[in-house]
Amino acid sequence: MKRIATGVLGIAEGALQLFSDFETGGPMWTQEGPREVRRSVRFDEPFAASPTVTVGLRMWDIHGGSNQRAEVLAENVTPEGMEVVFRTWGDTRVARVSAAWVALGPLPDPDAWDL
Repeated sequence: MKRIATGVLGIAEGALQLFSDFETGGPMWTQEGPREVRRSVRFDEPFAASPTVTVGLRMWDIHGGSNQRAEVLAENVTPEGMEVVFRTWGDTRVARVSAAWVALGPLPDPDAWDL
């Protein structure tokens, strides 16, 4: 459990298409083995400290004739932004993926002095 010790919490949310490899013949659709896609996200307003982020699949279009393997998460989270990461492996063929995310963290104190 992560405890945030501050008076005011902020929430940021968003969604993004991570890739559409079916249309372009990209590696998620045409290759096998470990594959990864990363997309940078910048928060509209920075948090006072790195927020806690939850990422989920919003849409995935996956080939039904192969095993369905996926991992989606946030990495490199800072007060200013993060990376949304999608990974698959083996014979999984993924045509396209969209993800949604929610960040929860402390907001800067407008009364605090920056010395």
